[in-house]
Amino acid sequence: MDYFIVFITALVLVLIFTPIAIFIAPKIGAVDIPKDNRRMHSKPMPRFGGFAIFIGTMTSMAIFLLPGNPEMTGILIGGALIYLLGLVDDLRGLPAKIKFLGQIAIACIVFAFGIRIDFIGLFFLVGEGYTFFPGIVAFVFTVLWIVGITNTINLIDGLDGLAAGVAAIASLSIASAAFIAMGPTYVSVAALAMLALAGGALGFLPYNFNPAKIFMGDSGSLFLGFMLAVLAIEGATKSATVVAMMAPVLVLGVPIFDTAFAILRRLINRRPIMEADKGHLHHRIMEVGFGQRRAVLMLYGISATMGVAAVLLTRSLFIESIALLAIAIMLIYIFLADTSSKKLKLKAVNIAQEEKKEK
Repeated sequence: MDYFIVFITALVLVLIFTPIAIFIAPKIGAVDIPKDNRRMHSKPMPRFGGFAIFIGTMTSMAIFLLPGNPEMTGILIGGALIYLLGLVDDLRGLPAKIKFLGQIAIACIVFAFGIRIDFIGLFFLVGEGYTFFPGIVAFVFTVLWIVGITNTINLIDGLDGLAAGVAAIASLSIASAAFIAMGPTYVSVAALAMLALAGGALGFLPYNFNPAKIFMGDSGSLFLGFMLAVLAIEGATKSATVVAMMAPVLVLGVPIFDTAFAILRRLINRRPIMEADKGHLHHRIMEVGFGQRRAVLMLYGISATMGVAAVLLTRSLFIESIALLAIAIMLIYIFLADTSSKKLKLKAVNIAQEEKKEK
């Protein structure tokens, strides 16, 4: 019942506050106006959905999780700060370097509250066991994880409903893994928090799925990515099993891979890492000829497959988990491979260059 109430509270609040966000957005200038051919919409759209996601998720967590859980204080503070950073970017626009430095600072604050990656499992090397990191190593790993995952969700927010749906699938998968790891005897705080996040993302999805009535903006995508990152750490460090620490990596496989491939692509093409292009996985699927809805549903399917693989891994079903992971990898390869050869397509449309040609 606790799990259900936390989920429903976030879901209902976001359903209520999203129409309010649609009403407020044009009054405060939170509107996305298509300026380049990377945009999938042709008319101005409200970009204030992060407000509803933030209100619903944070309220549910504050009511049901904050009492008796001091570490949740740091998570909620970090969530509020990352939301504000994204909101300023939506309203005023921030340079990429400023946003990056802000994310690092917020990750440091969360680390100070005790949310950290300070050990790693050695399951595949020596069997059950852990090795603990020195303080500076734990700090670097934690900051890299939080900043990296925060930006992966932001980068896949390119199609209607994609970021919200992938975040919901990831949250539900990690909640299941955390529940299994803790067992039915104890209530998993990480699972409760993930269900609040899933409720927030699913409550927003009816307004954001194609054709979207509102976008979440950077405030929403950064908030979802940040909360996924810190709650995954919380669930892993409280787990009694080593393999549970690997679950978040599998669950977030699609956005992690898409971000890594984007960085590799831009380095090979000698372009700035922060420069936008049309080479993301969702762009590749659209290029094949599928519409937005089918492209998003395909990525939902890949994310869900990897989510189930993570849950099976938590239950020590390694063969089944590897089989599902192989299926997901094959699907990703199909969309990334050049139809005329076996090589992956590493070139992508450069947005800045396309804008110059149009002028």
